[in-house]
Amino acid sequence: MLRPHLKSAVLELRMELEKPNKRIDDAYFMETGIASVVAIQSNEARAEVGLIGCEGMSGSSIVLGDDRSPHSTGMQIAGKGYRITAVELRKAMRASESLHSLLLRYVQAFMIQTAHTAVANARAKLDARLARWILMAHDRVRGNTLGLTHEFLALTLGVRRAGVTEALRNLKSQELIKTGTGQIVVVDRKGIERRAKGAYGVPEAEFHRLIG
Repeated sequence: MLRPHLKSAVLELRMELEKPNKRIDDAYFMETGIASVVAIQSNEARAEVGLIGCEGMSGSSIVLGDDRSPHSTGMQIAGKGYRITAVELRKAMRASESLHSLLLRYVQAFMIQTAHTAVANARAKLDARLARWILMAHDRVRGNTLGLTHEFLALTLGVRRAGVTEALRNLKSQELIKTGTGQIVVVDRKGIERRAKGAYGVPEAEFHRLIG
């Protein structure tokens, strides 16, 4: 039902998929790359609340029956995927209860992810939060190399760049990761999971329960 309406899309770094409080005209299904969902307060303070990669889609508001969101969604690791207009996506969901149900289960999984991001930000130390984010990004890329800058990680974790540098240094000293200019290489995933100290795992288990 969707295939005739899907258009190939090159998802460039920093490309905006959704703008705050603006009508969402298209939803994107990613094959590669990672999009970041960022909450923006009235004073322009920003914090990342969720990730979307090859497991999901943008346009959760469309699935829920609305046409906009106060959040910003943009590409943080470039990739490619498919675009479908909001009009055609709504038609397909009206025509297929099973499709609508599947997309709603994905939105539920994503909401669980954002809730656990809030818990991690409130309760976990920086090293654990960074470990969680690396694991989440690793789940959504092919291979072990993540194309990430310290500036982006600082936005993601809501800390100063110096804090990110120190946290990365700690993980590197334990031989869990390697770092280079604009990239992180996962060396010991199990070790990184231990460093996450419980901050990682619940949303991932719920995704598998809901989606398979």
